[in-house]
Amino acid sequence: MTVTTIEWTEVTWNPVTGCSKVSPGCLNCYAERMARRLQAMGHPNYRDGFAVRMHRHMLEAPGRWRKPRMVFVNSMGDLFHESVPSDFIRDVFRVMESTPRHTYQLLTKRAERLEQVAPELPWPENVWMGVTAEDSERLPRVDRLQTVPARVRFLSIEPLLGALPSLDLTGIDWVIVGGESGPGSRPMREEWVLSIRDLCLDCGVPFFFKQWGGTRKKSAGRELEHRTWDQMPCQA
Repeated sequence: MTVTTIEWTEVTWNPVTGCSKVSPGCLNCYAERMARRLQAMGHPNYRDGFAVRMHRHMLEAPGRWRKPRMVFVNSMGDLFHESVPSDFIRDVFRVMESTPRHTYQLLTKRAERLEQVAPELPWPENVWMGVTAEDSERLPRVDRLQTVPARVRFLSIEPLLGALPSLDLTGIDWVIVGGESGPGSRPMREEWVLSIRDLCLDCGVPFFFKQWGGTRKKSAGRELEHRTWDQMPCQA
């Protein structure tokens, strides 16, 4: 478990580390940069850098956390990566099912694989499932998410790289929007964000604005129209 500064969660849990690029949102991947840093520091889970690796010893960790936590699963990888066996995905879901005191948030860019394996998985109420959709060409990921029987389905629209006029929030319970940060970060326009925010308001979907991003994300802040937007789904 690692306490995180990610605004919409509390801790991270990484039974899988590593990934590979599949779309424009991956260009300046923060997890890849962090993995290289951890590799240089000698962290055993990152001895192979950002190559996809399963860490079976990490499956025991959530059972030891007595205090209920909001857990972002695989912040340093993608559980639905094609290199992760379906058996291991099922093992991760069994751990989440066996620890109902925690709430687990999963994100993937591989919505096709998610849709394929979803019928084989338990879907306890403490598992929130999301996809990343950074531009209009990635919106079919949302369609696939809508078929998944998770109690909470959510979108991470980060980094937002363009307008999403065709975004459909049917069956979506939460939307996170954020700009790209760090070296080489690409700009995000306010009108793109406002359009999504307004759609969420119209549809009654909780909206969370994570950051403007940029090379100085702290100074850019996370206010939108002079306020913060920290709405979350109901956990009851």
